[in-house]
Amino acid sequence: SVAPGSTLCIVGEGGGGKSVTALSLMGLLPMPPAEIVSGTALFDGMDLLSLPRRELGDIRGNRMAMIFQEPMTSLNPAYRIGDQIAEAYRIHTGASARKARDRAMEMLETVRIREAGKVYDLYPHQVSGGMGQRVMIAMMLIPEPDVLIADEPTSALDVTVQMQVLALLDYMVRERGMGLV
Repeated sequence: SVAPGSTLCIVGEGGGGKSVTALSLMGLLPMPPAEIVSGTALFDGMDLLSLPRRELGDIRGNRMAMIFQEPMTSLNPAYRIGDQIAEAYRIHTGASARKARDRAMEMLETVRIREAGKVYDLYPHQVSGGMGQRVMIAMMLIPEPDVLIADEPTSALDVTVQMQVLALLDYMVRERGMGLV
């Protein structure tokens, strides 16, 4: 279990099912071929594994979010970074375009991206892997979820950037009181 303001680490060998577990919690495994045959995953008293897709969709993104291993494959190369973050906010909150832009700028600054206004207008291929991961963190945190699932969020980064991203996640957990898996 993971409490607000705390971190739960799932550790295991490669191929042991850590990513599959994370994807299952988010309802992102294709069913079939995947099949969940037993068990429960409780979130706020609801079993995520047995919720109808629509109800799980309402939770996913708003109350639970996930950062994937490869940020650059999660960002759309045809859209500017800031527009992608703003769109995530608009989808989950119904905010106006102006409010979403302001909030996206604020989130870029929150994840410690210097020159947020400049980065807002860049395309994903124009930023480094570390900055791309910060962008993904901003996008996933913009609706202020209760739980953030981070699936090996530093595996594609060099050691120095890994430490920066982990410190940022730790700060966000403490600052926002969310649970981190």
